[in-house]
Amino acid sequence: MKTMARLASLFVLFVICAASASAQEPRLTNAKVQPRNVTAGLEREFRGIVAAQESPAWIGYSVPVLGAHQMCCWNSTDSYRNSGGCCGGCRLEGQNEVSYNNSDEDRSVKLEGPRNMLVLFRVSGKSVEKIRTFSEECAIDAWGLTVHWLTGVKPAESVALLASFVRTGGSGATESDDDKPSRRRANAAISAIALHADAAADSMLESFIAPSQSEWLRGQTAFWLGSARERRGYEILKRMVRDDPSDRVRDKVVFALSVSKVPESVDTMIAVAREDQSKHVRGQALFWLGQKAGKKAAEAITAAIENDPDTDIKKKAVFALSQLPKDQGVPMLIQVAKTNKNPAVRKQAMFWLGQSNDPRALGFFEEVLKR
Repeated sequence: MKTMARLASLFVLFVICAASASAQEPRLTNAKVQPRNVTAGLEREFRGIVAAQESPAWIGYSVPVLGAHQMCCWNSTDSYRNSGGCCGGCRLEGQNEVSYNNSDEDRSVKLEGPRNMLVLFRVSGKSVEKIRTFSEECAIDAWGLTVHWLTGVKPAESVALLASFVRTGGSGATESDDDKPSRRRANAAISAIALHADAAADSMLESFIAPSQSEWLRGQTAFWLGSARERRGYEILKRMVRDDPSDRVRDKVVFALSVSKVPESVDTMIAVAREDQSKHVRGQALFWLGQKAGKKAAEAITAAIENDPDTDIKKKAVFALSQLPKDQGVPMLIQVAKTNKNPAVRKQAMFWLGQSNDPRALGFFEEVLKR
């Protein structure tokens, strides 16, 4: 019995170790894989490989991912996509370079155990040219290049390494710098950091939104706080939309709140629509509230039509009503067109009713014309 128990224990240990090892390895084809275990720190190991790499190659590793994100190239084969699968595959080189991120559930998502993502860096001429992320289930064609595959990577060290590319490409940057390679690397690094299932990611992202950072970096970070960082991200955004001195950054924070799945994000958007000092930011909050169905959003939009002192904001609120589901928005537009005291607002409501192609709108116009 003791022998059988010991064999059973050894078998369980073997399964666990095998599962752990397989989770670290990507689904690579056409790759000259060079495995390397990180023992002296990721930064040192990574920089050593880069410094020695003259010809094109990739460096990659696996870390736990936060949430159910799908990152793969969806234009690989229509037949695979139509079959309901996730990822037909991606090429690291060539034209098939668009990764797709989606937090919606997919039947190809692994339902049990930890989920990982792959972080890959293209290196050539002793420098990093590109950063890409993929879901672990995504098949990747390396096009015959060498892939230095690192194991034993600590998530916090991965965050620190990626942050070095953010600091290089994002500090002092402006919107006009979007086509610069350093900006593209910074953008990819921010998104990769945000997808890490590690507290170090929250701390690093929070450092990117300090007032001393560029508006571009604060705004880009805001998006990923909303789309990837769940409750912690929402709490940071809530503070950010209140305190950031830049109207342009708060505009981006409002959008980030609109993509957040934290329920309280709607309440924060409503507060922005009512209280923000910038007319533009209030209008943007109304616009994104218009994309949200629900009683709270509709009430906030109606309140702006009635109470905001600026006619342009009232008009934006009317447009926001037109973006609500028709069963909710059309009756509200009719009510505004009938009762609002501002003629410009009534005219705007009638315009959007005309665009709705809704039978109730036609009935309202017939009623007006017969008076």
